[in-house]
Amino acid sequence: MLKTKLYALVVALPFVLVSAPSQASEVEEALANICNIVVADDKSELRKKIRIVRSNFRLQLKDYYTGIKCNGNSMIREAVLNNSVEAGTLLVKKMPKKDLSSPEDDGKTLQAWISEQGLADNPIAIALQERI
Repeated sequence: MLKTKLYALVVALPFVLVSAPSQASEVEEALANICNIVVADDKSELRKKIRIVRSNFRLQLKDYYTGIKCNGNSMIREAVLNNSVEAGTLLVKKMPKKDLSSPEDDGKTLQAWISEQGLADNPIAIALQERI
């Protein structure tokens, strides 16, 4: 019996190892143009992309938000820089409050970065302030 289980494990292991990178590449493919969607301020397409990733891969926005960089910025920062109000506001509403107030890769919070850039009057910044 133990021999049978070991044999099944040895046979199944290569398939498990192959499927994990394959799923990662599928997620990357699904998120490939999300930066373009944010810059284009296409709220409906962004909502659709978030919904597809959630249903196909069981990933929430907070799970992949930090891993996506748009021209070196987070998606919300890129939305602020491009004045993509609809997409940026949607991202602010979808992200958990604690993640919005935590520091990003450069050690600055979104609020600190927005103030530093002089963009405090941006509608996305106002939505962020109201949410936090």
